[in-house]
Order: sequence, then structure tokens, then C-alpha cells
Amino acid sequence: MKTIALLFAAAILAAQTAPPPQLRASRDTYHPVTDLLNHKRVTATDEQMAELANYPLEAIWGTLRGLGYTNSHFAGLKPSIPSARVVGRALTIRYLPRRPDLVEAMQTLAREGDWPVAYNVRAAEDAKPGDVLVVDLGGGIPDGVFFGDISALGAQLAGARGAVLYGSSRDLAELRAMKGFPVFAVGYDPNVATQIGVDWNVPIRVGSATVLPGDVVLAEEEAVLFFPASIVPQLLERVRKFVAQEEFERELTRGGKHRFRDVYPLNQELRKQFEAEWEKKRPQ
Repeated sequence: MKTIALLFAAAILAAQTAPPPQLRASRDTYHPVTDLLNHKRVTATDEQMAELANYPLEAIWGTLRGLGYTNSHFAGLKPSIPSARVVGRALTIRYLPRRPDLVEAMQTLAREGDWPVAYNVRAAEDAKPGDVLVVDLGGGIPDGVFFGDISALGAQLAGARGAVLYGSSRDLAELRAMKGFPVFAVGYDPNVATQIGVDWNVPIRVGSATVLPGDVVLAEEEAVLFFPASIVPQLLERVRKFVAQEEFERELTRGGKHRFRDVYPLNQELRKQFEAEWEKKRPQ
């Protein structure tokens, strides 16, 4: 009887933990973290992203830190187009090194879900307007290639604005000639892809930064930022004031009527002056 009871309990437990078969064919890979956060997720509007694109990266980064998002930036990626900047919504993709059993499993999932096994090809089919491809390839260069210029062109034509690769890309010369689709990568290499895509729209990392699906991505040569769209209204309100204060400090510095120590940072009197001026012109 005890053995039967144990077998019965094991069967119940297995039934409770076995995922529904349809999850395997879900367009987005199931992940419990995204499942828990989905009810809080909002989508950044095109208007919000256009405004963010006008502000200095440091102003946004400083504000993010003040809001507690300290693991939201990564520096050192190399842009395919010098001085390029991109703002968009994160489409996250994760890769792993190939091995036969993993490749077989991913081929089966691709057949069941009707998507390409090669995730660079899938990105060209499934990217949406405003997306930025954010791909975790483990940070390698010869062993971290994601795509080349033709796959990049396909993603661009699907509406993607660019790519951030914690890994590498081929075809640097061709990517440099592509207008409106900057790629930010650890490096560039002529090698073919040696890894395989395993997860689509799940939490990933880019260096020291956490990236969640749908995050706002702001990338330029200095660094890349990632943060949730839900904080954008609060972020913008603070960034507007931050930028206005820095311009106020520049004007005082150029004017030469005050000691620099009183201007930067603002002393009590000048801060009161700035606050009064800001209240008059702040967006309502």
C-alpha cells in the first residue's frame, strides 16, 4: 500500500509540474519571471522614445540610478556606424553553444512552432516596427557571431531599428553602409555562426546589465541603457529638469558673474533661482 501511495503521489506531482504541450509552440519562450511581470508591462510609445532620443545619455543614466536601476547599462560595445544612436523596444534573444542533442531539440521546437531554426532568420521574420534586437551570445567574438548584413537587412525591413549584440557580427563593411540600422557589438568577425538560438523574448544579460523583453533600449557609442517602459513617464519628468538645470549652469558659467564653485554645484541662492524659473516653464 505504501508503494502504491508513493507512486500515486508521484503521478499527481508530475501532472502538476508538467507544462501544457502548447507552451512548446508559443512564439515567446515561457519564462516564469516574464509570466509574473507581464501584468505590469506597458509598451513605450513612439512619442516617448522620440523624446528620449533627444536627451544626453548621462542625463538618462543618472536619473535611472536615482530610481534604483543600477544594473541597467553596459559600456564598451562597438557601433557599426560611428556616432550612431538608436532608441527602441527590446526583442531579446538568447544563444547557447551547439551540441547535437540541443540542436535536435531546437529543430523539433522549430517544426512544432513553425519558425526558422536559425534565430537571425527568425528575427527577419518576427521583428516588429520599433524593435531593437538584443542578443545574448555570451560575449564572444569569433564564437559569438549572430548575423551578417543580409539578415540585418531583413530585420530592418521588418521594422527593427538596430541590434545590440553581447557577441559579434559578420560583414562590418556592409553594415557600415546600411543607413538607419546601427549594430552595437562586442566585436566583428568573418566567422560563421557557431551557436544556436534557444530562447525568444526572455530575460537575458548584456555584460553587467539585465535586459527584459520590451525594455526601452537606448544605445550609442558610449554605452547602452535598458529599462522598463513602465518608468518612462517618471523618468522623462526627472530628465527634463536635469537637462534644464545643466543648461542653467552652463549659462551662468558663460556669464562669468559668479564663482564657479557657486555654479557647480549650484549654491543655495542660485538653486532657488533655478527652481523658480523651472516652475514657470516646466511642462504641465
